[in-house]
Amino acid sequence: MAISRARKEELIAKYVETLSQSDGFIVAQYSAMTVAETEQLRHKLRENHGEYMVTKNTLFKIALEQAEWPIPDDMLKGSVGVCFSKGNLPGMTKAVMDFRKDFEEKFILKGGVMGSSIFAEGDIKAVSELPTLDELFPQILGMLIQPQQGLVNTIHAADAQIVNVLQPAVSQIVNVLQAHITQNLEGGGEGAADAA
Repeated sequence: MAISRARKEELIAKYVETLSQSDGFIVAQYSAMTVAETEQLRHKLRENHGEYMVTKNTLFKIALEQAEWPIPDDMLKGSVGVCFSKGNLPGMTKAVMDFRKDFEEKFILKGGVMGSSIFAEGDIKAVSELPTLDELFPQILGMLIQPQQGLVNTIHAADAQIVNVLQPAVSQIVNVLQAHITQNLEGGGEGAADAA
């Protein structure tokens, strides 16, 4: 069924907007998937910062060109659905791989795009094994905190060294002052008695 020019422009704009929010996508060929199965996939992807969209191949190619993404021409043939990642491509890819286990005949992975690179079906598993944002965050935080912790430890050690160096000197000063005060008190008492 032919679609109007306005509808085509609307779809292209929707694809471009989705691409602008995406850090990569996976292309899959689907066949005979039920509405319930498609909703199951969409739900699984939403949980992992992803979105599933059945695309019109010609219009999707135009959107890819407008958004300046690589165009995986060989993948965009037949009934195609695209799984878009919104900031967590490894996590979203894991969810796609998990979904595919139950629907291998109905949902065939063709490949995808990450950044400026097109990757083949065989590379999808490798992408799914990259660390997710949830896994990377503690590692990055540790790398950021570690230098500061070292600085705090160095300052604390320096403080301790300064105290260790100054303590004997302060003790000597206190002893000298105490001796001087004692001497003055004793000397002042004698001078007062002599004057009387």
